Amino acid sequence: MDPELEAFLPLLPQARLTDPIAERANFAALAGSVPGPDVSGMDVEDRTVPADPDVPVRIYRPHGARGAIVWLHGGGWVMGDVDTEHPWAARLASASGATVISVGYRLAPEHPFPAALDDAYAVLTWASEHAAELTADADQMAVGGHSAGGGLAAGLALRARDQQGPPIHFQLLNQAGLDDRQDTWSSRNFTDTPWMNRATVAAAWQHYLGGRPATPYAAPARATDLSGLPPAYVASAELCPNRDEDIAYALRLLQSGVSVELHQWAGTFHGSQAILSAEISQRQFAELGGALRRALDT
Repeated sequence: MDPELEAFLPLLPQARLTDPIAERANFAALAGSVPGPDVSGMDVEDRTVPADPDVPVRIYRPHGARGAIVWLHGGGWVMGDVDTEHPWAARLASASGATVISVGYRLAPEHPFPAALDDAYAVLTWASEHAAELTADADQMAVGGHSAGGGLAAGLALRARDQQGPPIHFQLLNQAGLDDRQDTWSSRNFTDTPWMNRATVAAAWQHYLGGRPATPYAAPARATDLSGLPPAYVASAELCPNRDEDIAYALRLLQSGVSVELHQWAGTFHGSQAILSAEISQRQFAELGGALRRALDT
């Protein structure tokens, strides 16, 4: 493990997800302990996207923004909202120069699949229709997310392709949760990794699926055809249960003719980029922003 990250392990709680209400409070407290982002170079606005039900979003529009991304937070589909995602969404907007539309999608287990994906699709549709207002062309719209949000973004790209929905220019998938089957080497063997481990991931999928079989829109690794999807940046963490499914998905995208940039971050664990003082975390954020900037400039 990266020594700068390892030094923080005694301070890091373990996500259990056995009590979603309690874990949401813990997750909010953890996000609140992160140093606040600098938003002086952007306009930040809370909006509500009309849908059934309406979806809260927080929009980060850097001065001189180009392009936009529908951004989906992590938290195992159980935790998180636009407030807990604020430190990361603002930093992504600053690093990329793109408008970031952070989505407050409905959470499991109260709202299992497909509620979160329906919310994300409603926001994607709205963003495409309001692209000019968001300082973006309709064909310069990206989707992305971290962890569970990365899985939602991948499912969103599949659904938009299959339903001839709004065009997606790029997908930014960071440590994405893509496969409910948990049969990869990393998923089977990482039983005591920091923050997220096999048991935590299993609980997240149980809450999200609500006892129903997974479809490819819920677990994109189950999709048999990945052709025609948007170019992707895929990032994995070495000590993360999702590592191997992320790498396998990137390879399958490549083999399906989709352009992919893949970065496996040595010495990191799931969500370790939240430790902002670590040099490797700073590199991760800079690269996420740079990848999005390059994609939306082309």
